[in-house]
Amino acid sequence: MIEINNLTSVQIDKSFLKKVAREILRKEKKEKLELSIVLVNQRKIRELNKKYLGKNRPTDILTFSELEFPKSNQKIKNSLGEIIICPQEVKKNSKIFKTTFKKEIINCLIHGILHLLGYDHEGCQREAKMMEKKQKYYLSRIFNQR
Repeated sequence: MIEINNLTSVQIDKSFLKKVAREILRKEKKEKLELSIVLVNQRKIRELNKKYLGKNRPTDILTFSELEFPKSNQKIKNSLGEIIICPQEVKKNSKIFKTTFKKEIINCLIHGILHLLGYDHEGCQREAKMMEKKQKYYLSRIFNQR
């Protein structure tokens, strides 16, 4: 099950986000895992970024695996984790990267899911390249099939 909670006033196509998340989880053979996606404002993501990563600034996305879930100290059965996205920061990035908001939010979602699946871009360069390659693959697949 994929749960989406939009706690902002920004209009989001929840069904498209769910479709993308389902497709990635299916391709990665993790479709039975639950995923929570929460959209929050800049104040909230800044607060979470400071509390969990020690960075006192807003960011576009944060991920919490089921092992590090901020809501509970207990392992959540069949849960991949939670992705927290700030649409206002995504909008800023879409302008910086000269892309659409829709493409940038999907890019964030893909990035977050890959993190939760264990891919990393902050470790060794080989792992970073593998994650980037997967991210580009899914993004091109999603937007070239439409």
